[in-house]
Amino acid sequence: MNDGSVTVAERRATRQITLAHPTNPVVVGGGAPISVQSMTTTKTADVEGTLQQVYALAGAGADIVRCTCNDADAAAGLAHIVPRSPVPIVADVHNNHRMALAALEAGVHCLRLNPGNIKKADHIRLIAAEARDRGVPIRIGVNGGSLDERLYQRHGRRVTPEAMVESAQVELAYFEEVGFDQVKISVKASSVPLMIEAYRQLAEATDHPLHLGVTEAGPPPAGLVKATAGMAALLAEGIGDTIRYSLTADPVEEARAGRQLLEAMGLRERKGLDLIACPSCGRAEVDVIKVANDAQAALDGFQIPIQVAVMGCVVNGPGEARDADLGIAAGRKRGHLFVKGDVVAVVPEDEMVDALVHWANVIKEEGIAGALTHADAGAAAEAAADRASLLDEQGADANASEQRVELIRKNLG
Repeated sequence: MNDGSVTVAERRATRQITLAHPTNPVVVGGGAPISVQSMTTTKTADVEGTLQQVYALAGAGADIVRCTCNDADAAAGLAHIVPRSPVPIVADVHNNHRMALAALEAGVHCLRLNPGNIKKADHIRLIAAEARDRGVPIRIGVNGGSLDERLYQRHGRRVTPEAMVESAQVELAYFEEVGFDQVKISVKASSVPLMIEAYRQLAEATDHPLHLGVTEAGPPPAGLVKATAGMAALLAEGIGDTIRYSLTADPVEEARAGRQLLEAMGLRERKGLDLIACPSCGRAEVDVIKVANDAQAALDGFQIPIQVAVMGCVVNGPGEARDADLGIAAGRKRGHLFVKGDVVAVVPEDEMVDALVHWANVIKEEGIAGALTHADAGAAAEAAADRASLLDEQGADANASEQRVELIRKNLG
């Protein structure tokens, strides 16, 4: 657990841009908190359906939401969505420069352009000039799967980090010709090593803020693993100013994962539940997976930055999770409930999750110090007796590790 004494590398110094939402502006780069993004999967012309998803994404931790702008109906939808959105809206534009101009007219807070799709330099300059005049930033979204054919040929008919960085620089040069510099850049690829190297090179080549992501990561759990591997590696190096998980899943999962990644790395303050649980072992006297899942479901809606631990045994559990705000460990068909390592109650096994919910509410209302004043008399003594009894029965090596080591040495001796 990150207690604040250990941090990732110092953040890369960048320029700063602002997505100017009237009540909830988001600053990207220049030391601002790393923001979380996701994208709606609804038809943008479906205003109410899209807004419902935007609100769900914002509730799950998205600071910025992207919507496609692929036709006139979508652009018209944006005109209704933008003023009602709780977070900045980015218009995703592909090969039609007129859609970018229409999105600007609709009032979007940012554009995303793919250099591999809009080919004509005059169209790119026109979009940049309009964005400049309206104070709307643009993300240059290079994608390994849609690299401009000329760059693809020039780099040996392969998608390389160098080709992706060059694509971003070509687009950036068009922007600079019209005096536009409110830019963030991404160089996404579905290959994690390629994506990491491309961003490292881009970070050396420019001081614009960077949007991180592994494109087309796929469905969870593999998609989560790939995206986390790429983004976490770069964030640990101080690279990255805004992130998006690109999952084949409900986009709410993207927003939630993004928030959890930043919180886990100590890059954003925790806002909600952080549930930790042991992987189980020979000591476990309860189905840890079931209890952890039930606790997650019961506590997910708590809007307080609370860390809750579910531990399979009372021998090692309370010590291993002593820094958790709240936790429970199982032993002798009972649950030992502890607050910051101090046992406050002993409850029947089938009441463990209910007890966690009750004490989470106590902490929410009265804080940690207040909760500790409600500790049940004798609970600590009961817990100590259970622990001593289990140690007596199971010994100090419930997984028989030392016996195995002795046997291995004997066989090899």
